[in-house]
Amino acid sequence: PADPLSLQEHGLDFQRLLDASGYKETYRQDMIRWGEEKRGADPGFFCRRAVEGAAQPVWVVSDTRRLSDVEWFQDVYGDAVQTVRVVATEETRKRRNWVFVTGVDDAESECGLDQGVSFDWVITNDGDEQSLDEQLETLLQSLRDRL
Repeated sequence: PADPLSLQEHGLDFQRLLDASGYKETYRQDMIRWGEEKRGADPGFFCRRAVEGAAQPVWVVSDTRRLSDVEWFQDVYGDAVQTVRVVATEETRKRRNWVFVTGVDDAESECGLDQGVSFDWVITNDGDEQSLDEQLETLLQSLRDRL
């Protein structure tokens, strides 16, 4: 997640960065650059911030952006980690108004996990609610079994 302290520092509206407006796109490259600087200085910076004060018997790790994030969770929490990747076809993404932007969508922050990672779960979200529900129920049951 973006660091709320940095957002305040730079005068950005956190809620607007979460919506589907063009606001996020205006600042995306700057956010990526800032995130890279933080990761360069401390690869675990964002991971530690995400888990501050939390203790869990199972860690579901999804929406990470880099191999170093996945590795951090696996190193810190070991077998308690379940990695999840959510995928959609390019056609589906375009129907959802996604437009490829050079320098953003081909950056490590967007495609750094496209190769070299073996996810525990790959969930397909192409708009078929029944299929999505079935996949999520299977994942949830597996997580319950681990508790």
